[in-house]
Amino acid sequence: MLVRYVLVGQDLADVRFAISPFNEMVLSLRAWRDPGRFPLHLPWIHETLRARHELDAETLSALANERLWTPDFLNPRPLSPVTRIEDEFASVATTPPAVVARDLRMLHGAAYRPPPLPRIMSALTGYWERCFAPHWPRMRALLEGDVTYRGREMAHGGLAAMFAGLARQVSLVGEVVEVQLRSNVTYTRATTGGLTLVPTLWTANASTPISPEEPPMILYAARGIGTLWEPQPLPSPGALAALLGAHRAGLLVQLATPASSTELAARLGVTTTAVNQHLRALRAGGLLVSARHGRSVLYRRSEVADRLLAGAG
Repeated sequence: MLVRYVLVGQDLADVRFAISPFNEMVLSLRAWRDPGRFPLHLPWIHETLRARHELDAETLSALANERLWTPDFLNPRPLSPVTRIEDEFASVATTPPAVVARDLRMLHGAAYRPPPLPRIMSALTGYWERCFAPHWPRMRALLEGDVTYRGREMAHGGLAAMFAGLARQVSLVGEVVEVQLRSNVTYTRATTGGLTLVPTLWTANASTPISPEEPPMILYAARGIGTLWEPQPLPSPGALAALLGAHRAGLLVQLATPASSTELAARLGVTTTAVNQHLRALRAGGLLVSARHGRSVLYRRSEVADRLLAGAG
């Protein structure tokens, strides 16, 4: 019912924030089990329904149980706010078979026969590519905003104020961080190597690894989840909008960093077909360049577009 992380020595200053795309992907599987528990994510759930029929649903469904627990080995501790999904996939792929079996049996019972790790990794790769990657930039922006907010809170009010603001289940008592859990997990351990705080879009309560053998980590609900799937406004400089039209000018503003048509459509709340029409016109006019990245085509502004925006700005 209670996990205590004892901050010792330098660990008092070694509280870090990090973001894990792998954690977010795995925790989102809770919505497969019980979509009614995630009403704020219904737009994403509806949009990914068709893709899910083409995935290894049997394996993916086994990665969360009826209580919406997920196995510890699929919730790796991220190292920074800019953790790469490729690095996390590579790390999880080296998990010993005994650990895979132990963690999955903690979810489903001692008689459960877990799928082999290569099958799990293959299922998750397909899930990431079809259901998660197109939406990850939008999710990441919200999570990064939360980390920035917590950093300011810690700078202005100190560690105790920051911990108290994470979740009602989390508090700092002296040099001990206490996390109240709904499960029957209870343990106390020192935060050797530091304590990592990870915002997530897929929990309403703070949570920690089930096993005390796992690195110290607290997952907590990020701020602003209710705004995540709202269509974003499409800003565009007035002069450029008059020349190109508001939608195309707005897309040029969005494409300061590369993005796919699917990602842009999800971000803006429009159809991929509509976005593609504008992207093709902008590319034909020399304002965009494109390059294939895996299964996606990424678009970004050309130097000509950069100069246009600078002049209009």
